[in-house]
Amino acid sequence: MTATEKGYRGPGMEGFVARWYASLTSKSMDEFKALARRVAQDLPPRAEVLEVAPGPGFFAIELAKLAAYRIEGLDISKTFVEIATETARHAGVNVGFHEGDAAMMPFSDGSFDFLLCRAAFKNFAKPVDALREMYRVLKPGGRALIIDLRKDAPPGSVTQAVDEMHLGVVDALITRIIFRSTLLKRAYTKRGFEVLLLQTDFARYEIEESLMGLELTLYR
Repeated sequence: MTATEKGYRGPGMEGFVARWYASLTSKSMDEFKALARRVAQDLPPRAEVLEVAPGPGFFAIELAKLAAYRIEGLDISKTFVEIATETARHAGVNVGFHEGDAAMMPFSDGSFDFLLCRAAFKNFAKPVDALREMYRVLKPGGRALIIDLRKDAPPGSVTQAVDEMHLGVVDALITRIIFRSTLLKRAYTKRGFEVLLLQTDFARYEIEESLMGLELTLYR
């Protein structure tokens, strides 16, 4: 295992686990809609967009409702691809969801104006390879947005964040356990991301910190 790899392959988001996650995140649709509107403000007409690890596909589907973008989604989970494809069909939007690895994307160089990776980067087994692939598939002048947890989130932030999700008692308990036992341990600090980016061609980037998370804007 090299310095650019992690010793785990991420959670087994297939079958029942993937469907539970889809049900859980569907309760945050206002967040997906708000993010879609925010992203759309800076996209050119008929922009070509890639969501890496879209899970159930809620962001990509909400973005597709706003304009005639060409939107693709790439997820390593077969179950998520099936869920997202069916959800897009019911929503009446055209989004292409594909099964594949973020570290070896099945897209040509310079294919996309914009790329989003939300709540997934910490699980990538080959994070530097994934970043290099993001750079490769972006068009010159394109940008990527990575939104994820921050490893050094202040104590108590998990409880506050989960409370704001307004989940049921059981789902809230399970979510807090997963955050504390797994997700925060896999996440990166701001400095950790900077170390990864030094190994890529992304020369210009911005990193913003929030209570629990990081937002990285990477410019091609």
